[in-house]
Amino acid sequence: MNALLRDPSAAVPFPFAERRARLAQWMSERGGGIAVLPTAPERLRNGDSDFPYRFDSHFHHLTGFAEPQAWLLIAGDGRSTLFCRPKDVEREIWDGIRLGPDAAPAVLGVDEAFPVALLDEKLPQLLANQGAVWFPFGLHAELPARIEGWLSVVRSRSRQGVECPSAQRDLSPLLDELRLVKDDGEIATMRRAAGISANAHVRAMRFCAERFRRGAASVREYEIEAELLHEFRRAGAQSPAYTSIVAAGANACVLHYAAGDAELRPGELCLIDAGCELDGYASDVTRSFPADGRFTSAQRELYDIVLAAQQAAVDMTKPGARQRDAHHAAVRVLAQGMLDSGLLDRATVGDVDAVIESAAYRQFYMHGTGHWIGRDVHDVGDYLSLGEAPVEQPDGLGGTVVKKPSRILQAGMVVTLEPGLYVRPADGVPERFWNIGIRIEDDAVVTPAGCELISRGAPVKADEIEALMRG
Repeated sequence: MNALLRDPSAAVPFPFAERRARLAQWMSERGGGIAVLPTAPERLRNGDSDFPYRFDSHFHHLTGFAEPQAWLLIAGDGRSTLFCRPKDVEREIWDGIRLGPDAAPAVLGVDEAFPVALLDEKLPQLLANQGAVWFPFGLHAELPARIEGWLSVVRSRSRQGVECPSAQRDLSPLLDELRLVKDDGEIATMRRAAGISANAHVRAMRFCAERFRRGAASVREYEIEAELLHEFRRAGAQSPAYTSIVAAGANACVLHYAAGDAELRPGELCLIDAGCELDGYASDVTRSFPADGRFTSAQRELYDIVLAAQQAAVDMTKPGARQRDAHHAAVRVLAQGMLDSGLLDRATVGDVDAVIESAAYRQFYMHGTGHWIGRDVHDVGDYLSLGEAPVEQPDGLGGTVVKKPSRILQAGMVVTLEPGLYVRPADGVPERFWNIGIRIEDDAVVTPAGCELISRGAPVKADEIEALMRG
């Protein structure tokens, strides 16, 4: 299936060639060599049915090529070689038009292209006399064995004066850095994806409100999920970026709950964590809203705490701040809110500083406040500083750890900001808060002046949510 490449003959835009050149330069600065990168394999679902094909994110970032059974090689001098499926009229009748190796150089900007059937013949030739072979460690299960097989062929030609690469280098750190800071085109696509996802959340809110206005006793989670999926595809997104979470009532206290057949009833909250993938880029948006359009007093109390925590995280998301600063800011607001609401007993846990030091807040908030997002919903990129020495710091579990400081943010990075509160029934926890789960999540582009929340097409203030659901 020729997924996501709508016109195989359309020329791929400039950024792909520029990215390949930058990667080649980084390799050259580190001793040179040649990089070998496959795309994702096709995966069998059951019987003779495949899952819908989705390319490897690294591969697509360097090529813009969405067909399966493809390989990219990049030498330290910048020369690029593609292996892909050949043109085949019979198979194209069944599976769609293929680009083919003859058209690939003009369309993709690679220097040469060959049929993928020639991979085992050509690779030893391309690896010969290279100082190192680069490939992503740990990402493609069969790749190390194939690399070793090709190297064995090269070694067998040593008497002919052919030198075999003496080192195997991990390509992943270079690829991760290449993808971490987004260019203007990437951000534009992510803004569109976030807008589609925000509209899907609005659609879900209105759907629930309308059903309950008409007298429904409940709405099934899968019905709400169907509204999300409809909006994603209606707006041109290719798929969800991840399995949608649609959690009714107490199910919202399960962090990675998947939409099931549970009933959402009036008076309960619905937590939706769902985002689409558009042209290879993910969005990740969470909203928590009252099923019938009105927050109860207990729900509103906790909701406003989470919203204030997110705003604290937003304020700390800016160039020069550290990626982890947003989490620390959110935790302080959440911890204070736990004390003020009675979720935590001051007489037992102490003041807000004591709550943070002991990590007592983790009873109700047990995850981080954000992650990189881009081609993957949990995108690649080092979370720790690359050039600073390890230091002793809190581990977030009530102790300390020695590690590098958190990464310093810069414009073009994209993060999620997603604080929450999850209250399971327990001794000492006020019963009015039991089974309330709330998370608010937006996608934030770091800008020169701070950050831009690109998913705010879906309301977050409680009054705005209620107003939307009344309308």
